Amino acid sequence: MRIAIRMDDITPDMDWARFMRFKALCDLYQVKPLIGVVPASKDENLHVCAPEDAPVKDFWAYVRELVNAGWCVAQHGVTHIYTTRKMGCFPLNRLSEFAGTGYDRQYEALRAGSRVLAEHGIRTDIFMAPAHSFDRDTIKALKKLGFRRMTDGFGDCPYRRWGMTFYPISYKQGSALKRKSKKGCTTFVVHTNTMNDKDFERYEQLFATHRDRLVSYAEFLEMNPQKRGIFGNIKEYIMAFTKYVLVSAASHYHR
Repeated sequence: MRIAIRMDDITPDMDWARFMRFKALCDLYQVKPLIGVVPASKDENLHVCAPEDAPVKDFWAYVRELVNAGWCVAQHGVTHIYTTRKMGCFPLNRLSEFAGTGYDRQYEALRAGSRVLAEHGIRTDIFMAPAHSFDRDTIKALKKLGFRRMTDGFGDCPYRRWGMTFYPISYKQGSALKRKSKKGCTTFVVHTNTMNDKDFERYEQLFATHRDRLVSYAEFLEMNPQKRGIFGNIKEYIMAFTKYVLVSAASHYHR
């Protein structure tokens, strides 16, 4: 199985030192990820570096540079503020910026976010939901705004659902790495803001060991999506909810 990379929570005030450290690793192994840019972040948890202290003085120009270099961009929510505890269609978390807020509110928010990106010369038809949480109203609003692709779901290849193409994330990285001979592709999700030295060492070893399986996200986007039936959709829902339960239980145990 081949592996693509996505990097979440890209903002002007992110932890630039960690971002640049991971970017250097991607550059070394010639991997061009998908980056989830938050159009108008209001999430204090993402505020790590004051913009005036960032090594990049024009955030939006830098994002455009990455696009010109072959990186891909997804709209990562709008403000990244969780407004409900709805799980939505892909129940990995009980937090959401969108699920349960209704179509009209979601449409207006998503349109505002899309306009922010467009005003800075960034256009994308890929959406990345904060906390992986969205509902059918989110899908409806995204489609009306011209979005056609989502980075979420579980599976071995892109698939079509609700008139959108989904590019799956890995259920468990270790399991994906063991499936060397299996065809297909999945995405490893990276949050550089919260990575520590051990995380960087793990990814450096991963990239070195599996460099022949790494693909740039643009290559993932070129793969033909497949149809998936109701049983595949049910299996995905059960897998996501099971992972939520297991992660929640482990988090409670370690408190």
